[in-house]
Amino acid sequence: MSKFKKKKKGLPAISTASLPDIVFMLLFFFMVSTTMRETDLLIKKPLLPTASEVKKLEMKSLVSTIYVGKSKDTRIGGDKIQVNDKIIDVNDVPSFIFSERALRKEEEVKYMTTSIKADKEANVGTILDIKEQLRDINALKVSFSTTKGNDIKNNF
Repeated sequence: MSKFKKKKKGLPAISTASLPDIVFMLLFFFMVSTTMRETDLLIKKPLLPTASEVKKLEMKSLVSTIYVGKSKDTRIGGDKIQVNDKIIDVNDVPSFIFSERALRKEEEVKYMTTSIKADKEANVGTILDIKEQLRDINALKVSFSTTKGNDIKNNF
């Protein structure tokens, strides 16, 4: 028998030199792919009606959204209309659309869509008033946000 024993070979150490590169790559990926919410809702989150036929909007950058629903402030009754981060009156809808048109290039204006996200318990008269204001200023491409069947996702 020999007096000397062979040393057992262990697993080699794992190199962590590339770990910071991987972490920064993941961080960069999430920073690029994450979108921030553009609007803080001042009304209660609308419970959208369901629909059997739903079509996705193509150019989301050309969509102007109008929210209709009850105010979060329980002291204020009735339906409220919100655009961007402020509550407006029905008569202010045309000025909102004109300001949205001013932000776009002239050739993009004809592709602009107005999306109405209305609570399913919202007053139909309020929605009809908004549609009438849109018709008066020739904003005829209107989309109503819904949920499809039992889905809880919006159509865009």
